[in-house]
Amino acid sequence: MLELKNISVAAGDESAGGVEIIRSVSLVLDEKKIYAVTGPNGGGKTSLAKAIMGIFPVSGGAIYLDGEDITDKTITERANMGIGYAFQMPTRFKGLRVRDFLEIAARGNDEKKLYSLLFDVGLCAQDYIDRELNASFSGGELKRVEIASILARNLRVALFDEPEAGIDLWSFQKLTETFRLLNETKDTTIVIISHQERILRMADEVILIAGGTVTDITSPDKILGEIDYINQDCDCPNCRDRR
Repeated sequence: MLELKNISVAAGDESAGGVEIIRSVSLVLDEKKIYAVTGPNGGGKTSLAKAIMGIFPVSGGAIYLDGEDITDKTITERANMGIGYAFQMPTRFKGLRVRDFLEIAARGNDEKKLYSLLFDVGLCAQDYIDRELNASFSGGELKRVEIASILARNLRVALFDEPEAGIDLWSFQKLTETFRLLNETKDTTIVIISHQERILRMADEVILIAGGTVTDITSPDKILGEIDYINQDCDCPNCRDRR
């Protein structure tokens, strides 16, 4: 459904010493599946997601959605084709209310639907629906509103960049339930960048990215078993407690 063929992404002009941050990545992502993308910091996870969304242009290779080459399409064109992206650090929109933001994303859904979207990300709709998206919002609150806007759309591909960051445990539990419901009721391909164990366990497949390349595509049990094994050598209090 979504296919990446040998795509590369360069930071800066390669001829002037720019660095290739994604190198010849090929993937086929099927509809109605959840993919967790994980790996070391700086390995290229976010860059890959932004290349799919069109935020970062590819320096080589091609991207296909339902067989159509979208490599040269803009962010807006890809959004209209059903690709959505929730940023790790969302932007504030001074002068825009939560209600307005969600109505734009939902394209005219009724108020009951807007309330339901906020509940799905762990926010009380009555407290938030008419608030302005300004500096009074914490990073976690803003992130949940943005995720709600992604859930409002009938997407072919939904990309979430570390959705757990800045979110309390109760809200995160609601969010994982919502991901499962989205997977069960829609044909959406869900791609979640995360290090969180609960996200990894809910995935159909885990894609490991390091050094700008895909180093493995595996099952949640296998990757979590490897992480536990690696942690045997770590002497931080958290890992000592886990052992």
